[in-house]
Amino acid sequence: MKATIQYKSNNNIVYSCKYHIVWCPKYRRKVLVDQVEIRLKQIILEVAQELEVEILEMETDKDHIHILAEVDPSFGVMKFIRTAKGRSSRLLRQEFAHLRTRLPTLWTNSCFISSVGGAPLEVIKQYIANQQNSERPKQKNKWKDYVNRLQAETLQFKQEQADRQTLASLWHLLQSLYRFA
Repeated sequence: MKATIQYKSNNNIVYSCKYHIVWCPKYRRKVLVDQVEIRLKQIILEVAQELEVEILEMETDKDHIHILAEVDPSFGVMKFIRTAKGRSSRLLRQEFAHLRTRLPTLWTNSCFISSVGGAPLEVIKQYIANQQNSERPKQKNKWKDYVNRLQAETLQFKQEQADRQTLASLWHLLQSLYRFA
């Protein structure tokens, strides 16, 4: 069964623009825990609602956050990221004193953005949902490893789909042969 793409529209554009977004605290400090994590997610959801961004999946680990979001292309994904990072930094540093003393700023200047239209969304949603539970090596995560793992999971997903289609075709062929026998 083939998944259909859900399109959205505004006055002038019909679109399906989904992005996998990742950003980290300054120095990759492990500060996204307990109440900070809960409040961060609340702030991001508030920003998303205000800017009409749909959050499809969101999960944090202690030192980074993953978001799968659909953003209107006329609005722009960077405006959402800048607003979410800016507001969450300001509010979290006001509400949690240890963030002011441990870090000069809450977030790094950089982020990772990848459009996810080519890969099956379920693969990416599953990857993001499992972020908090995954066991990572002690060394820093490398984007190349992530991309390779994602490509392997995508290929596996496509192969499983092809296998199911082949089995369905064989089943229909056997049924038609049985009817004519």
